Amino acid sequence: MTTHAAHRKRPRRAAAMLRSLSTHALIWVIGAFIVVPLLYGLISGFKTTSDLSTNPIGLPDEWETGNYTELLQSGPFWRQIFNSTFIALATAFITVGVAALAAFVFARFAFRGREAMFTLFTIGLMFPFAVAILPLFVMLRSFGLLDNPLGVILPQAAFGLPITIIILRGFFRTIPGELEEAATIDGCTAFGFFWRVLLPMARPALATVSVLAIVTSWNNFFLPLLVFTDQQWLTIPVGIQQFKGQYSQDTARILAYVVLAMAPALAFYSVAERHLIGGLTTGATKG
Repeated sequence: MTTHAAHRKRPRRAAAMLRSLSTHALIWVIGAFIVVPLLYGLISGFKTTSDLSTNPIGLPDEWETGNYTELLQSGPFWRQIFNSTFIALATAFITVGVAALAAFVFARFAFRGREAMFTLFTIGLMFPFAVAILPLFVMLRSFGLLDNPLGVILPQAAFGLPITIIILRGFFRTIPGELEEAATIDGCTAFGFFWRVLLPMARPALATVSVLAIVTSWNNFFLPLLVFTDQQWLTIPVGIQQFKGQYSQDTARILAYVVLAMAPALAFYSVAERHLIGGLTTGATKG
């Protein structure tokens, strides 16, 4: 019996090992699709355009650092970095602040029409930004918000509210009601419970939605292109498009610009990844 059981375990171990190897191979393949283009752009930025055309894959014959150093010394590049950072942080602050209050009401208060009103917010996920571009442009022009950072910040915050409210409401509903009852007995108001108890406990969820709002704002191209005509307010995505048109014949310089433009976002995500995944998994396990 013991020998027979051992023979039955061997195929199971072999199958488990095969599944593990398949999973690791899949991860390596997906990672290669992400890392290889980044490395190619990084190395190509150290080439000249002529060297890139004759030697597109290999290492450069002579490392041309000027493509990067000239951009790092460029005032417009750093101004675009500042514009994107300012707009992303302001968008995240408004989105998370408003959504946290709305999610608190939807999660902790019972009133007539609550679910219908919450459904209206969820329906907002079904409408892409491009659908509202024409009425949005007319409204921004009528309010004088063209060439104004608020013309980008406020619409981005509005379109970010549905997903942010959904995530925060799910997290707020996992907070035990006994905590709220104890806070009320101690004389804490509803807003006091929200500010002193709920928000500190919801830091993982707040970090998650903040990261999502910042990354979405940083990558937004269409809205800044629509709102800004003043060069002083161009963001990084629009700056890349403009730089590409200006140096259309200098491919190596364009690749260097793209790599430098991606660097802040990659650095931010590498730091915020733990908070993003931790917030999502915490909400899932508590639910």
